[in-house]
Amino acid sequence: MLRTAEDIVRANPRDGAAWSTMGVVLRRMGRLEEAVVCYHRGVEHDPNNAGNWSNLGNLLTELGRHAEADDAHARALRLMDDNGQLLFNALISKRKATAFHEALTLMEKALAAEPHSAQLRWERALTLLQVGEYEQGFKDYEYRRGIATYRTRPTPGTPWDGSDLKGKRIFLSTEQGFGDTLMAARYVPLVKARGGRILFECHPELRRVLGGLPVDEFVPAGHAFPDFDVQASQMSLPYLCGTRFDSVPPPVKLHIPPDARAKATRILGPAEPGILRVGIIWSGRVTFADNARRASNLKNFLQFGTVSGVRLYSLQKGPPEDQLEEMGSRMLVTPLGPHIDDFADTAALLEQLDLLIMTDSSTAHLAGSLGTPVWNLVQFMPYWVYGDRGGRTPWYPSMRLFRQKDDQDWGPVFAEAMDALRDLAYSRRLTAKPCGT
Repeated sequence: MLRTAEDIVRANPRDGAAWSTMGVVLRRMGRLEEAVVCYHRGVEHDPNNAGNWSNLGNLLTELGRHAEADDAHARALRLMDDNGQLLFNALISKRKATAFHEALTLMEKALAAEPHSAQLRWERALTLLQVGEYEQGFKDYEYRRGIATYRTRPTPGTPWDGSDLKGKRIFLSTEQGFGDTLMAARYVPLVKARGGRILFECHPELRRVLGGLPVDEFVPAGHAFPDFDVQASQMSLPYLCGTRFDSVPPPVKLHIPPDARAKATRILGPAEPGILRVGIIWSGRVTFADNARRASNLKNFLQFGTVSGVRLYSLQKGPPEDQLEEMGSRMLVTPLGPHIDDFADTAALLEQLDLLIMTDSSTAHLAGSLGTPVWNLVQFMPYWVYGDRGGRTPWYPSMRLFRQKDDQDWGPVFAEAMDALRDLAYSRRLTAKPCGT
């Protein structure tokens, strides 16, 4: 494929379409910087091709070169401002550049032309939620089932509309990741207050830690549907319960089984006066589509161990855990991953640590639900739960956010966290008492 594209360019070196085609091929091969050069050649030789400008903008957005991407999309729209696809590309670029209000302006224009577009409603939902406009945001969030990438199995039966449930059985289906289930669990007591019996679908890894929920029956994820009268997705509960930015319910109390707590005590041993026990996690699931952007690496986290009075404990699971061996770090970091079989094990360990420092993943939701102090180092455009600014989120009062100021630039984030950790460790040494949240 590449050889064919190269042959076409050699035969037609001033053909913008030929250069752009080679850019497409290189992009699919992951050779992104070379693809940028080809796209630039394409618009150089054919500056009036709006599609080529838009493709260039998409690639520059992928590379985090947002100012250049913005210019490319602006050129595309000047050439063809009524094209739905070009408008969509531009608004996605704006959102990924965290220019959320500019993205919303483009979305309104796009929705005026395509008012029933589920994809546009979904993108608007994510953007509105990011800026704290929850009422319309959660309403638009319900359009997610209509987008092409929605893969969750459909649940049959009558959707719940938020009304009284006396005498009824409601099935609450899982839909997204572990973190979303943990986040949505806070709504179970609110649903229970409407009366009725709750059938709650969850993955086995979460079963023990959610054991304290006022649930009448746990249904293993992916198993046959139980008998019920009405159903709702767990991630629809914020909408069905009328959540506003200033009315987010507190996290639900999680259950730590006695055997998990005893195991954690045995593994960690007694706390030392004046010493901070700090957990670290540097990556979420590697299969998550955006993990490369939200994750960091162990090397960046090792610097926290140089702070006087700090002991590091790794709660990392999965392939990134191998970095402990690759870097010879087991003398600097106590690996806890081999002792973790489910979220209850993780919760029991977190309960006995002073602080968790991590890049975003489901364990951030776990720590936040437990009330464990957690410093979440979040990417340039983070998950909507973390909003668009500031160091706090209404969803988890014990969580402090450290934000990337520039796309894919972790340096300043770790520097800020290091300063905060030095201050905390110094305070601990002065008081020699367990820290609070």
